[in-house]
Amino acid sequence: MSALAGRTAVVTGAGRGIGAAIALRLAADGARVGVHYGRSAEAADAVVARIRDAGGAAFTFGAPLGDAGDTDAFWEAFDTHADGLDILVNNAGILGEPVPFAELTRAAYDEVFAVNTTAPVFLVQRGLRRLRDGGRIVNISTKFTHGIRVPELLAYTMSKAAIDAFTASLAKELAPRGITVNAVGPGVVDTDMNAVRLATAEGRELMAGQSAFDRVGRPEDIADIVAFLASGDARWVTGQWIDATGGALL
Repeated sequence: MSALAGRTAVVTGAGRGIGAAIALRLAADGARVGVHYGRSAEAADAVVARIRDAGGAAFTFGAPLGDAGDTDAFWEAFDTHADGLDILVNNAGILGEPVPFAELTRAAYDEVFAVNTTAPVFLVQRGLRRLRDGGRIVNISTKFTHGIRVPELLAYTMSKAAIDAFTASLAKELAPRGITVNAVGPGVVDTDMNAVRLATAEGRELMAGQSAFDRVGRPEDIADIVAFLASGDARWVTGQWIDATGGALL
């Protein structure tokens, strides 16, 4: 029997990159996957088509995160497809414009926090009545909260540091229900978010050099870690930040 057979999972921002890879992996492990999108229904539909072509089960639903009423709209859309949830992966996030601290605007700061921090917190809060006992919550964090500092990404780093704190506190809160809560911190991964840095051979070589394996991460590298955390094998792991940088912090 597949590891996640009979489970329902939701991955936010699952139309591309790491989110798409996570959705594909969880479906391959037997979960019925809700492929959430913010604005690109076409990309989410393509992920669902790939899952179904491989014999899996999935559905799409849309709700822009970071807007007023986003969490209510999210769960209302989800409720039209399922009556409960076992796995929630908070993947959706934005990097924000890299700028020196002196040029950081309140609007840009607020936007990053709205999507990266506020939305996941209240998605979980409003979703708890849907999340079954023994469930899994996985938050996608970043290497920037653990030893690597990029001042031009201050708002992004702060937003993810808040998610790390949320992960640990929520793990304690939900442990009596057998629900685990963990965070995964990717390094440089070959996604649209890093497209500019990886656009040239020189840039790719520089980014690859950050890893002990001397290569850029793939979305599947992160998805496989999330799949473990979503499985029964990770029942004794909670409140943790998992280094998924390929050794960049060594």
